[in-house]
Amino acid sequence: MGQGSRELYQLAVKLMPGGVSSPVRAFRAVGGSPRFIVSGEGAWITDADGNRAIDYVCGWGALLFGHRSREAVSAVV
Repeated sequence: MGQGSRELYQLAVKLMPGGVSSPVRAFRAVGGSPRFIVSGEGAWITDADGNRAIDYVCGWGALLFGHRSREAVSAVV
């Protein structure tokens, strides 16, 4: 875990149980540290440390069209 994620996690632990929301709380039970995602576009996400990865989880199904799809953003605007 990089410095950006470490700082965000320390702050998050003070603000919410386990420092994360949703099923990600399992990190405490299995070890490891959560990623803090700062942006996403299509299938790609970028964390607070600048690491880029494909989001295979897709928001637990809520992101059928990916992150920030042009069509969805246009429809909302």
